[in-house]
Amino acid sequence: MTELFIVSTPIGNLKDISQRAIETIKESDVVICENPQHSLKLLNKLGIKKKLISLHDYNEKGVISKVSKEFLNKKIALISDAGSPLISDPGFKFLQYSISNNFKISSVPGATALIPGLQLSGIPINRFNFLGFFPKNTSDMKEFINEIKTSETTTVFYVSSHKVKKCLEFIEEEMEDRLISIAKELTKINERVIRGTVIEIKNQLLKNKASLKGEFVIVVEGTSQKKLSTINNIELYNEEIKKLLSKFSLTDVVGIVHKLTGITKNKIYKWALKLKKS
Repeated sequence: MTELFIVSTPIGNLKDISQRAIETIKESDVVICENPQHSLKLLNKLGIKKKLISLHDYNEKGVISKVSKEFLNKKIALISDAGSPLISDPGFKFLQYSISNNFKISSVPGATALIPGLQLSGIPINRFNFLGFFPKNTSDMKEFINEIKTSETTTVFYVSSHKVKKCLEFIEEEMEDRLISIAKELTKINERVIRGTVIEIKNQLLKNKASLKGEFVIVVEGTSQKKLSTINNIELYNEEIKKLLSKFSLTDVVGIVHKLTGITKNKIYKWALKLKKS
């Protein structure tokens, strides 16, 4: 019988690898990984020599073909560059193949950035949504942020270094008062977690360009049912906004309506300015 072991590896601190993970890799006939050069460094530190096969979304069919020809009735270890395989990593098609061919499949759990990011956030995590990586194109980004904005549940996701600034700008525009947490370099010497509103976090993070390097875990608190009912219905407050505009400055009106409804100041400003011009 072919055995597949889904093995978690450290996300930064080598001491986080389990004894079971080490033994499983040692006993495997082949290790399927993302980047063989990266995984080779880990195996060298552990004193393990194994055949490595690179696995990515674009070559899974090729890997499946190779395994079907060369590694049936063998022990196979599946690892990622860091953390728990299959969580925002390649390998799903290979797993499906393994299930359909009656491989014996076991998980060797361990490190992941997802759980520490939640634990360190200071935001309620009894229920949460994991959305994977922040998307690449603008239309998907807007849809992604809208899903978070309307969720009553805490949301956690990953962001790469070259998109973190854009991500924070989207959050500021739609959820400026929502509490968030942003973590980087988890389990490493330079581990850092910043908590607060997105404006507070941007002020700290953007002070130093070096702070924007690495991969980030962002946690966003959910909205309340009261805020959810008004978040997309600023039109409901047309009459109140018009009355306030007749007595107060635009800036004051934005502050008053924001405090009463929880709608973002940016959205209130744009709508109130439209009403004022009309």
